[in-house]
Amino acid sequence: MKKPIVYITRKIPNEILVPYQDSLDFRMWEDEETPVPRDVLLEEVKEADGLLCLLTEKIDRELLENAPQVKVVANMAVGYDNIDVGAALEKNVIVTNTPDVLTETTADLAFSLLTAAARRIAEANDYIRAGKWDHWSPYLLAGSDIHGKKVGIVGMGRIGESIAKRAKGFGMPILYHNRSRKPSAEKDLGATYKEFDELLREADFVVSVIPLTPETRRMFNKDAFRKMKTSAIFINVSRGGVVDEKALYHALNENTIHAAGLDVFEEEPIDANHPLVKLDNVVCLPHIGSASVETRTKMLKLCMDNLLAVFSGESPITPVKNP
Repeated sequence: MKKPIVYITRKIPNEILVPYQDSLDFRMWEDEETPVPRDVLLEEVKEADGLLCLLTEKIDRELLENAPQVKVVANMAVGYDNIDVGAALEKNVIVTNTPDVLTETTADLAFSLLTAAARRIAEANDYIRAGKWDHWSPYLLAGSDIHGKKVGIVGMGRIGESIAKRAKGFGMPILYHNRSRKPSAEKDLGATYKEFDELLREADFVVSVIPLTPETRRMFNKDAFRKMKTSAIFINVSRGGVVDEKALYHALNENTIHAAGLDVFEEEPIDANHPLVKLDNVVCLPHIGSASVETRTKMLKLCMDNLLAVFSGESPITPVKNP
């Protein structure tokens, strides 16, 4: 019996593929760093039965119309704003994602970014590397305390709750805003629900963990930043599109807010000359929220297990439903 063909849009370690080779036939873009060109992807999907893709690939109606045999798209991410899920479901194409396995790792990164922005860690590292450390003074590179400060988490899903657990260890009062209240977070973590504007006004750290949807696009805009404390630090580990980057730049440059830590941007990769990169009070990361060896391996294996389940006639492990 012919094995289903799975096209993989980025080079991944062979040891991930070996356990599945008896059941699936793999074809792969043989570059670890550069995304597969659109024209190559459109050609490859013509014969594919399944697709393992990254956020860098736009799985839209055009591509799906070009892929008559594709039965399943396994997205190596929790978010799936790169996929037209509605068009996929119209064509009876199953879409899967990778929730849960990256929750704790992304929360680690979010809190690390919060710490780095508050204590000016990246700036201090650059200070030494530039040969500027020739004295000591009481307020040299003095940052902001973290312990005891209020953290406001916007989006109290799995990752939001895991960030809250870390904040609790630092003795931080936890505020949160979510589409619906989370009684478990209020009971177990002592989190306090706030309307969005209230959270902005009260929090010392505002952490975005919301998915990108039409409702959340540019949710953090000029008005939102104006409502924050001038000492507030903004952290984004969700999607770049939830932020109006021009408004954020002006808020940081004009001291409307104090600092920011960003793992995601509207256009990725971000250009080295992007205005936000030039600001000393911003820590920028290249979308590495889940980037630990252990977690990325788990994500790939979950993609493979989803593909195998579908081709074996079983239900996928982590299907995406039409939002």
